[in-house]
Amino acid sequence: MTRANRVNRQWRLAARPDQESAAGAEHFEWEEAAVPDIADGQALVRTIYLSLDPTQRIWMSEMEQYMEPVAVGDVMRGGTIGVVEESRAEGLAPGDLVQGFWGWQDYAAVDAAGLRAKLPDDDTPLLAYMAALGAIGCTAYFGLLDVCDPQPGETVVVTAAAGAVGSIVGQIAKIKGCRVVGIAGGPEKCGWITDDLGFDAAIDYRAEDVPSALAKHCADGIDVVFENVGGGLLDASLALVNQNARIALCGLIAQYNAAGPVPGPKMFHMIL
Repeated sequence: MTRANRVNRQWRLAARPDQESAAGAEHFEWEEAAVPDIADGQALVRTIYLSLDPTQRIWMSEMEQYMEPVAVGDVMRGGTIGVVEESRAEGLAPGDLVQGFWGWQDYAAVDAAGLRAKLPDDDTPLLAYMAALGAIGCTAYFGLLDVCDPQPGETVVVTAAAGAVGSIVGQIAKIKGCRVVGIAGGPEKCGWITDDLGFDAAIDYRAEDVPSALAKHCADGIDVVFENVGGGLLDASLALVNQNARIALCGLIAQYNAAGPVPGPKMFHMIL
């Protein structure tokens, strides 16, 4: 198919959600644009995979954050894997597989310096670079091992345990010889983390009383908390932390749509 016959399908940010509202279709605009031309130092990349992550809700807002917010009218940001179709950049050739953040669109003219990685041409599944071999895997690996330093026999609690990061954290903790308790929503997710991933126990926060279930499954207290949710789940874990427990505060999903200031943990005194 020639360039003239191709269409670049895009989702653009049309409006910012109210802070207390979930993102919805009304906040995006569908556009069919021309495939972009490339300049020196750029490559035309066709998207193969796009990652959808909770942090994109933050990018849609104007709150203070670790990256610039997505501007209204711009293509929605997202982690991507794609294939180079044309190149005017040294070191990149058509057919090369690359990873970056060019967002929710079929094609992008990307500066070579803006690509996170040129992926090896081997038998590794491409999706692995969106998970265990990508930013998600690095978050789980360094967040657990560097921040928490789990030791054999310790009890590790993971919230959002069936999510991208949490599911990897639990598996690494098991490799390190820990007892792992995951908190997830729904019987399907809870069954997956115990039956397939090897977690020692799962708590369904939608159907169970989390503080009581944690007390049951963590009879000797909690040594490590890998926190992705915050709110009441963090309080339930704090109530049971042992002396010298370590807490990796990775995310606070429960607060992403909060309106106004969010109260601190009720069990914060346990940190002392």
